[in-house]
Amino acid sequence: MENLLSKEEMEAVITGNHGNVFAVLGIHKDKGSKEVFIRTYQPHAKSVELLKYDDSSLGFLTKLDDRGFFQINVGAVDNFPYRFRIENDLGQFYLKEDEYRFPSVLGDIDVYLLAEGNHLEMYKKLGAHVMEMDGVKGVGFAVWAPNAKRVSVVGGFNNWDGRAHVMRKHPTCGVWDIFIPGLKEGELYKYEVKTQEDYILVKSDPVAFWSEKRPNTASVVYESKYHWNDDGWMNYREEHNSFDKPMSIYEVHLGSWRRKDGNEFLTYRELADTLVPYVSNMGFTHVEFMPLTEHPLDSSWGYQVVGMFSPTSRFGTPDDLRYLIDKFHEANIAVIMDWVPAHFPKDGHGLNEFDGTHLYEHADPRKGEHSDWGTKIYNYGRTEVCNFLCASALYWLKEFHIDGLRVDAVASMLYLDYSRKNGEWIPNIYGGNENLEAISFLRRMNELVYGQNKGAFTCAEESTAWPMVSRPTSMGGLGFGYKWNMGWMNDTLKYMSKDPIYRRFHHGMLTFGLLYAFNENFILPISHDEVVHGKGSMLSKMPGDEWQKFANLRAYYGFMYTHPGKKLLFMGCEFGQDWEWNSEESLRWHLLQYPMYKGMQNCVRDLNYMYKGNPAFYEVDFDYRGFEWIDHSNADDSVISYMRKGSTPGDYMIVICNFTPVVRHDFRVGVHERIRYQEIFNSDDVNYWGSGVKNEGFMQAGDIPANGKEFSIEVVLPALSTIVIKPIRE
Repeated sequence: MENLLSKEEMEAVITGNHGNVFAVLGIHKDKGSKEVFIRTYQPHAKSVELLKYDDSSLGFLTKLDDRGFFQINVGAVDNFPYRFRIENDLGQFYLKEDEYRFPSVLGDIDVYLLAEGNHLEMYKKLGAHVMEMDGVKGVGFAVWAPNAKRVSVVGGFNNWDGRAHVMRKHPTCGVWDIFIPGLKEGELYKYEVKTQEDYILVKSDPVAFWSEKRPNTASVVYESKYHWNDDGWMNYREEHNSFDKPMSIYEVHLGSWRRKDGNEFLTYRELADTLVPYVSNMGFTHVEFMPLTEHPLDSSWGYQVVGMFSPTSRFGTPDDLRYLIDKFHEANIAVIMDWVPAHFPKDGHGLNEFDGTHLYEHADPRKGEHSDWGTKIYNYGRTEVCNFLCASALYWLKEFHIDGLRVDAVASMLYLDYSRKNGEWIPNIYGGNENLEAISFLRRMNELVYGQNKGAFTCAEESTAWPMVSRPTSMGGLGFGYKWNMGWMNDTLKYMSKDPIYRRFHHGMLTFGLLYAFNENFILPISHDEVVHGKGSMLSKMPGDEWQKFANLRAYYGFMYTHPGKKLLFMGCEFGQDWEWNSEESLRWHLLQYPMYKGMQNCVRDLNYMYKGNPAFYEVDFDYRGFEWIDHSNADDSVISYMRKGSTPGDYMIVICNFTPVVRHDFRVGVHERIRYQEIFNSDDVNYWGSGVKNEGFMQAGDIPANGKEFSIEVVLPALSTIVIKPIRE
């Protein structure tokens, strides 16, 4: 029977220009023929012999082209399993499966859902998966590149030759796939993408589950073998929402919390042995990792992501990260991870112009680029891109048992004119500056997180007055669980930076936050952003001599921990690190040998335990019923006093902050009940390197009215302090 393959098709396969090699290579009955042909392209082969699975020979393939194109006519037979015995140009023999005889790794339903942009578990199909087909072990690969002329898997297994493993295209969804027999976990790979303009791009896998350690950029075949031990934690989480529970978050940059000798990173497993007990002993309820998704540049701190499904290899394997999270859960500490759907870097191996077109990003730089950050913006109007991002969010929650996602740079997503001048942005269809597509994406993402992961939550880093960020989508909100309260942080830090003699003129900065404190479910953030880029350390923001700086900071933390809203403190701030944070070195742990720093650490630890131990501080965080001013107008003394109330009647705490370096004796505070009261926290305690001025024993309320209340107590207010007083009932 004559060969029905045209020379043009054969040439296209050899030169890597054929858009559908599965129609040529492998086992085929050509159109108009009853005969079955097997064809293969083996550029370094001297001969190719066809074998059955019992190793009996069906003959040698004919070499149709000296560059390595072979064919054999096997007659009128049905499809059958076979392999090749190949002699290479060095005279060596080896057995090889034919990757072009295997079916697609995608089922019909996968193709349909991917085409629809609604495959929420697309990471179970796209990427690289160790699998078995027809009894043969290997790796299945799939990648979305709808506009490519050709896509190939390349790696050391084929000498990075894009002609060797050309993938099958599914035109309906634009996904390419191939099963490569014999490959195993740990294999390095990339995708070679030939564009419609015949440029060759070499890309990392957007859905890689692990990556080479930077500066190398290949993706790594990885299959998790981890067995979780946190069933108790996950069950508890499902049954208890976080809104009326304590939330004291320790924000961590894993690369610089602590380092080994030689300035090397601690691994995920080493952090499980050191960071977990530290966070637990300090009394924090949550830990928040700055982004752990793979990123090329250390100095981006993880915020310029190239691997939305790949934990960074800087600290170990994905299962090592699972182990670290498991250990946090074992210690009853929830894990939040920074997640970055706002933008991605322009690195050549990443998502930028992935298939030669603006696939993941907007083509128009007025919508597709952040000039401030030198990054690209996702095209939220494209269903496949939104599906990619939503699937990433769900992946971290489901596959890594992450408890919460803190979504970075939400404001940059919401506004089309974010950090842009006139003429540098395009209004929406109504002429406004709201990014309607991004809003729709955020709502969808939040609905999926809360709908599919009971007990998980999301936090928005959103710095504007956008309404209802942390309100359900059914009410017209964005659907986040929490919002960072940037206004409170900015106002109060500005107040604290003033010399106490001038604070009386800025008293409103302390109290203004209560006018909007219950508009959102707020987290009070003292984050990494407050101690970088020349802003100095928290300690350096405080005025006065050394003692006053520490006293100011302890008083401020006391105010923060007793104020409505959940709490977040960046690593190092808990012991008053003297220099601003440097991501390239360890925190300055040696400072703890000095009493002022150790005292600060003791103070934060005790604040955590006091906060967790008294429901009045956390049960009613997002409702005015959990807060009552005693006196907000004493600007002359720079003193404020208020009550925090729990959900049980009669459960309340009295907080008094004195932001001047003056001890105030016989200071009268109005109370509701004629009972005894007791001081349970004092930021001036000698254990905190304070002066030790305190209220000993019990304070009996008397009949002298004060602050509009029928009864009052007399207290002594230490200089630059926050004190907490508890009602005592027999």
